[in-house]
Amino acid sequence: MENSDPAGVKQAVPLYLVRNMQACIDFYVKGLGFDVTNTWLVDGEMRWCWMSMGGAAMMFQLLVADKALDKKLGLGVELCLQCDQALVMYDRALKNGLPVDEPFVGNNMWVVSLRDPDGYKINFESPTDVPEGTTYNQWNKEKQK
Repeated sequence: MENSDPAGVKQAVPLYLVRNMQACIDFYVKGLGFDVTNTWLVDGEMRWCWMSMGGAAMMFQLLVADKALDKKLGLGVELCLQCDQALVMYDRALKNGLPVDEPFVGNNMWVVSLRDPDGYKINFESPTDVPEGTTYNQWNKEKQK
């Protein structure tokens, strides 16, 4: 089957609804180092923003007046960001006080996982030759021998 792209599609950019835009910015910008590159303001309040880091981008929009949806934010959503050094993001998350899971090796990749304030799961992943299933603490112990 031939794959054609007459529209010139360049990038997929997920849009996440959030309860609190400032908490979102604190987590992604201050905590993880993303940059806010575009915003939409309504009466001086940020209602939407575009954030990027390297070649990855995400959009966030303030959830307004939808109580049913509010309880379901983050369910079933997981973003996997491929990078050169996922463990750098683990160190950054720890340094900035973000709750982050212990990294592990899955599918020949270091996987660094955390959840944002709305429950969305974010994974930073990078290739490795460390054995499958190894945890960060196990790997560190082996390195120090």
